[in-house]
Amino acid sequence: MIAIPRQKPVFRFAPSPNGPLHLGHALSAFLNRDMADAADGRLLLRIEDIDLTRCTPEFEEGIYADLEWLGIGWEDQVRRQSEHFDAYHAALAGLIDRGLAYPAFLTRGEVKARVAASEAAGIAWPRDPDGSPLYPADDRDRPSGERQAMLSSGQKHAWRLDMAKALDLIGGQLSWRETGDGERGAITADPSSWGDVVLSRSDAPSSYHLSVTIDDALQGVTHVVRGLDLFHATSVHRVLQTLLALPAPIYHHHRLVTDATGRKLSKSSGDTGLSDLRSRGVAAHDIRHLVGL
Repeated sequence: MIAIPRQKPVFRFAPSPNGPLHLGHALSAFLNRDMADAADGRLLLRIEDIDLTRCTPEFEEGIYADLEWLGIGWEDQVRRQSEHFDAYHAALAGLIDRGLAYPAFLTRGEVKARVAASEAAGIAWPRDPDGSPLYPADDRDRPSGERQAMLSSGQKHAWRLDMAKALDLIGGQLSWRETGDGERGAITADPSSWGDVVLSRSDAPSSYHLSVTIDDALQGVTHVVRGLDLFHATSVHRVLQTLLALPAPIYHHHRLVTDATGRKLSKSSGDTGLSDLRSRGVAAHDIRHLVGL
């Protein structure tokens, strides 16, 4: 009898180099490292830099410095999303060819104006789990001739997933295995609550949803450990995994680190970064205590 070696579990820490890491990132990095060690698994580092306008080499170098200071090691080969746009383009092209993605021409300003007009008239506009307005159905229902003419004219557009068509093709109910700090067990996905999510924009070659789904599969990730703020987004990822015939990892959505008001920490809000704490004399071993570990 031939003994087949057990594949090691694969975890990943995947920050974006668009600002300094803060205590929330430290918690996620520690948990990924701790859970990988407990499972005799591997920890990968992925740099999610699809936003070419906000992500910088300086912030990327800061990520390496912060992780090294915290004593968190990772496998040498780092995957940068900006080096793999071809993989995302190929997946998107396949969805377009199957009629599962369509060009969306309305600008953010146009959508915002429609939402404002609707709500001013007392008609609530449907919103996704993050609170953002769902995209209007106009573009999805455009006549094919009109759509092709707009494309041929070079009009700017995004590509969006036709969620209703995708779910009709999939049939049945989607779920994922959850081991995190909120609900646990088999979680029923609710992708329709997100509407027609963006897959790419004229100013971003791929969306977070598309790139992270493909990356996890190509890197053989078996366990996704990330914050509870991404819990509901897993519904979208399960749709894309199913459409693209990709494996589904086990998910662990952990608690968030919040400030004194209960607001989660954010790079964009200028919350204290790990590098600032280091410069103020905070020791690396104190960070585990500060994040509740």
